[in-house]
Amino acid sequence: MEQQVRRALDLVQMQDFVSRPASKLSGGQQQRIAVARAIAFSPKVVLFDEPLSNLDAKLRAEMRVELRELQHRLAFTSVYVTHDQEEALAISDRVIVMNAGGIEQIGSPREIYDRPRNRFVADFIGSANLISGWVRPGSAANGAAIFETPEGAAIEVATIAGVRGDENTVALRASYIHLGAATGSANSARGRIERRRFHGDFIEYAVRWPAGTLIVRRPPTEVLEEGAEVTVSFAREHAVLLQESAQV
Repeated sequence: MEQQVRRALDLVQMQDFVSRPASKLSGGQQQRIAVARAIAFSPKVVLFDEPLSNLDAKLRAEMRVELRELQHRLAFTSVYVTHDQEEALAISDRVIVMNAGGIEQIGSPREIYDRPRNRFVADFIGSANLISGWVRPGSAANGAAIFETPEGAAIEVATIAGVRGDENTVALRASYIHLGAATGSANSARGRIERRRFHGDFIEYAVRWPAGTLIVRRPPTEVLEEGAEVTVSFAREHAVLLQESAQV
């Protein structure tokens, strides 16, 4: 028993605290002890039910890396429940997005982020602009189609999975939009910066363009003034046609 205890504590880097009561440990240390208890008997599957929700942001990020490395080292299957979208993308091999007890989409973190299946997934995971409209009849060809908005804007979209005909929304990730000189892309239009917000790792802009207002996230080195005229551009691969929400 003592051997198993020390092995579990070594794995979570808590061997120096073996004689200290759990109540005398910090929040992060208590989380490590909880993980040690879960893995002490070498389980094949571990359920993590929002294990980092009561930790501060910095400690949460550190524990996220440690849990991922531990899971790889011990090669057990883990089911990890979280409402933190960033955490879900960073820690998972496979993500299941659920809504009201039903499954909306299953895929790799990159698939979930880049190719959301419907409006719920696009809005729930990451920051996405949801643009309403319709696919121009007969425009689908060579893996692309034209999506028209009520304001009269036309967006070229990639049709990797084809066009069903009922798509009425395009998702456009805020981090995939460029501001500046024209790129020669079909999806290029003039806009004006209405608002700027500094978030540390990125600057968020609200940009007025022909199809309404876009939320755009750019690196903190790309500083543009409110009121400035800019060119909005993005690749058609990043303009994703969404289906009506239909659970798997």
